[in-house]
Amino acid sequence: MMKNLFLQKTKPFLYLGVFYLILSFILRIVFIFHPITSANFSVLETLQILFVGLLSDVFVFAIGSVILALYMLFLSNGKYKNPLGAIVFAVFLSIFLYVWLVPNNIFRQYGGSIWEIAMAFIGLKTFLFGLMYFAKNHRTKIRNILYFITLFLCVFVITQNAVSEYFFWNEFGVRYNFIAVDYLIYTNEVIGNIMESYPVIPLFSIIGIFTIAITIFIYKKTVEQLENLPSIPQKIILLVSYTALFIISLFVIPKFATIKTTNNFATEIQANGLPKFYNAFTNNQLDFFQFYPVIDQKLAESTFLEDFQPSTLQRNIVSDSTEIKKNVVLISIESLSAEFLEHYGNDQKITPFLDSLADKSLMFTNLYATGNRTVRGLEALTLCIPPTAGESIVKRKNNKNKFTTGSIFKEKGYSTKFLYGGYSYFDNMKDFFQGNGYDIVDRDNFKEEEITFANVWGVCDEDMANKAIQTMNEEAKTGKPFFNHWMTVSNHRPYTYPEGKIDIPPSTKSRGGGVKYTDYALRKFFEMAKKQPWYSNTVFVIISDHCASSAGSTELPMDKYRIPAMVFSEGFVKPQKFSTLMSQIDVMPTLFSLLNFNYTTKFLGQNVFDINYKPRAYIATYQDLGLIKDDRLTIISPTRKIKQYQLSLKDSNLPQDFKLIYDETLLKDKNENLVQKTVATYQSVSYWLENNKLNQKK
Repeated sequence: MMKNLFLQKTKPFLYLGVFYLILSFILRIVFIFHPITSANFSVLETLQILFVGLLSDVFVFAIGSVILALYMLFLSNGKYKNPLGAIVFAVFLSIFLYVWLVPNNIFRQYGGSIWEIAMAFIGLKTFLFGLMYFAKNHRTKIRNILYFITLFLCVFVITQNAVSEYFFWNEFGVRYNFIAVDYLIYTNEVIGNIMESYPVIPLFSIIGIFTIAITIFIYKKTVEQLENLPSIPQKIILLVSYTALFIISLFVIPKFATIKTTNNFATEIQANGLPKFYNAFTNNQLDFFQFYPVIDQKLAESTFLEDFQPSTLQRNIVSDSTEIKKNVVLISIESLSAEFLEHYGNDQKITPFLDSLADKSLMFTNLYATGNRTVRGLEALTLCIPPTAGESIVKRKNNKNKFTTGSIFKEKGYSTKFLYGGYSYFDNMKDFFQGNGYDIVDRDNFKEEEITFANVWGVCDEDMANKAIQTMNEEAKTGKPFFNHWMTVSNHRPYTYPEGKIDIPPSTKSRGGGVKYTDYALRKFFEMAKKQPWYSNTVFVIISDHCASSAGSTELPMDKYRIPAMVFSEGFVKPQKFSTLMSQIDVMPTLFSLLNFNYTTKFLGQNVFDINYKPRAYIATYQDLGLIKDDRLTIISPTRKIKQYQLSLKDSNLPQDFKLIYDETLLKDKNENLVQKTVATYQSVSYWLENNKLNQKK
């Protein structure tokens, strides 16, 4: 009886599983004979690849079928009987009405398409349950249609994954890695590339026809099991059995990665792409030495370090003046593109305070962010290193005990804090900053009465400004100088903020409103700071973390990395415009020079006022790594691609220092010195990080 139960009730899993295993087997055969696979395998090696791959696929399917398992688990006639049916339908309807009608529910707060997705999902669930509940006479037919759709989606996902893996192998010669994760992040660019590169309509037509044919076959073989749904005791037996298999699979799958092979191709072919995708997503980095152009390691390091005096990774910075231990407040502003400031030609007047402050500050007018995410900006300002392939160091596992701006301040006797209006566990910020010696002040530190407005990202910037003043007042009482790094949140989707603060209503949920409110909150912060005794002994560094968008006609459009930055301290920092090309990673080393700090450094950013400073900037996505130098942009990318663009400013009515837009002309004849410099930079940084050369001394 038990055997019959398993055979009957697991038929959909068995048929889908066999289909998945056959498709995976064919895929491995294709990989073995693919032209990009520059390796030959013996019969025994081939058998190992196929056998290990088969076992891996079995356990991966066991995990991947969890959605189908949940679907089958909740198939029931009992839940439609009254009073349970009426109660369940009322609950679904209430949730739907909440999402639809409540103006400030959590889905509306986030903005974007989240609310529409929630409406569609909950609405569909409500509609389908109501359909099954009220249409008693057609319940079997409706259930069969929904079952067919469920099978179709499962078959489509399996087929689409196989096709995607083939094209990924065709381009990179490996299973999924962080590039595949990157493709999910840059969906628009990837879809555009696919549309231009492949015959999409014929390809998807074939996939669609194939999927329908397989679905019909499996449906006909398994639909009869819906006629006699398992009882609750039987479901418990099936659930316990599946749960045990699921847990075993979680334990076993990582073991396959440890099985030795003859070469990298064998390792990749016998692997399953889905666990590799998960590992890439959680490990957040891309192997530079596997995918990018490389040169001799010693040559790379010497080439990169020739811009430093002395030309070594660890250097002693010695000032000829007395150290000045002023308080330092570093404010990194969410998504503040240079183009939002009136200085750079914006006529919407959305940054009146920052524009006025810039004229009283040391303003860096030609500064570029290293990336296009907050964590990349935090990395640049904290570690002062060029970006590396994959995700920011902030989100990686090996992100602690690094040589940071905070470590310099702590060495000088400062208290060091990271201030954030949201929950700092987001984007791994708490783990990163605490792991590098910072104290944290975030939303967990707010009392209820201290919050006047909040959305899903955190308290509004005004509330954080009040908390920052309170924190700094407490620090000042200790007699120690303080370094506080405040990361703003309000200039972020959904762009909601308190009513009545600015002339752009929060109901518009516009980027301009978010920018202007943050500008307003910063004005309030400085108005409060001026009244504090520590104000006159404080240096304020105000800088964007990254631009509002990164899309453009080239891989790395220059205007999408240009950010405003300024250093302000009344009576200490002379107002001026510094127009020499520089990077986000240079800001803090330059600040240390203004304070005449003596210290041993591993920073790869430089003091831009040093007579030996050679102008350059680093900009990157998760994959494309760029060096701006000598009016050229050199980009290295996976599969060892190299491109170089000639940069020429477009004409505009703006002053020379504030012109943003460049023509980027692709060059056939590259400057090989700049190519070597680009490779040397990113290779050296990747190597030093991998070997913990940028860590603090213990």
